[in-house]
Amino acid sequence: MAGNEAQVVGTELERVMPNVPVLFDYDDTFYSTIEKRPVEVISSRDMRIPLKIRPGGKFGYYDPDGGSLGRGNMPTYDKAIINSVNFREAIEMTAKTIWSTDDKRKAVINAFRDTLATTMKEFRRNVDSQCMGDGTGVLGTITTVSTAGGVDTYTFTTDGFRARLMRFGQDINVYNSTLTVNRTLGGETNITFYDLANNTIKVTPAVAGATGGDLIVTSGLYATPPIGLLGVKYHDSNASTGTWLGLDRSLNPEIRANRVNANSSALTLPLPRLAINKIGDRVGMDTKRKVTAWTHPAQRQAYEELGFNVIRIDKQAKEEGLDLYFNDSMQIAGAPLKTSYSWDRTRIDFIDTDVWGRAELHPAGFYANPQDGQKVFEVRSGDGGVSTAWVFYVVASFNLFMNNPAAASYIDALAVPSGY
Repeated sequence: MAGNEAQVVGTELERVMPNVPVLFDYDDTFYSTIEKRPVEVISSRDMRIPLKIRPGGKFGYYDPDGGSLGRGNMPTYDKAIINSVNFREAIEMTAKTIWSTDDKRKAVINAFRDTLATTMKEFRRNVDSQCMGDGTGVLGTITTVSTAGGVDTYTFTTDGFRARLMRFGQDINVYNSTLTVNRTLGGETNITFYDLANNTIKVTPAVAGATGGDLIVTSGLYATPPIGLLGVKYHDSNASTGTWLGLDRSLNPEIRANRVNANSSALTLPLPRLAINKIGDRVGMDTKRKVTAWTHPAQRQAYEELGFNVIRIDKQAKEEGLDLYFNDSMQIAGAPLKTSYSWDRTRIDFIDTDVWGRAELHPAGFYANPQDGQKVFEVRSGDGGVSTAWVFYVVASFNLFMNNPAAASYIDALAVPSGY
């Protein structure tokens, strides 16, 4: 009988493609913009941000024929205060993983070197997600919960972020909708399945009591409410309750940003103009701000569709290509339009980077032993011996602030175009 292929399979060479594609994003679009702003180096004490919050003087009419000029007043100054929050990105791998990929004859990549090179990218992507938030470290709102075999499945369609701000393998906390109960206080759960296209994650172990409306909160935050990076939704807010950088929002309307409520309707042209004019109404013509309109590509499409309604194509008597879409050089009410896939799909924020800043206690970098500069550390086993694994970290301590909320404006509650 003739020999068959099964008899020689042990001698066959395996072909492995040398290029390793990345099937996820490393976007840090907004954070990279704010990172370029001048940094304020701070200690562990609060940094003060002096504000000229109210005008002074007393204007009026008087009688020059012996009348009184009255008493006067002066401008009111106050201060906002901010301190840093502390981030870490932890990477751990076993000795066998490193040994199995430490030579081109063994693997197409060196796992240790590749991981080392991309850790900062992953750290920046996660910080960018924190920049989107309201200062509580919330990453998403659960819409539905199903549990099977000790695994929770969460879907996210409630808010404009859906599941975008989360990552596969991330440890997370689950809080109730008012951030007064931490359901994972006894131990965080882990994202073991991440389906961004369908806005679904699975977490292990299952979380007792998790329900629709609960909030996903970043690892390491356990207080009620949790306190994280002060992001866009913290500073771009016209809320009249709570505080902003230590100042009472109810007593100081000057520290509230400008809001245009779209009331769940689609984007229309008057809304952005109104948002920008509200800034001018607050800070005046002489201090007109140079703002950039930040939004999700969903609202960029909504704006583009408004342009489609008035576009006309004049065909010339020659061969021409066809592109019915606008390019990336869009402006909306005079403001350059900038998009980020991590932005809330229901918002457009008009941001003046000149009023934004970063208070930094420790810059982002690899955690190092201050005595010998060691950056990669051995892991200890439960019996006190050395585990065959190593761990290293990227750490940073900083926070974001702005010094003029009156120069900020946003449109929220926008309808999301179909498909997004």
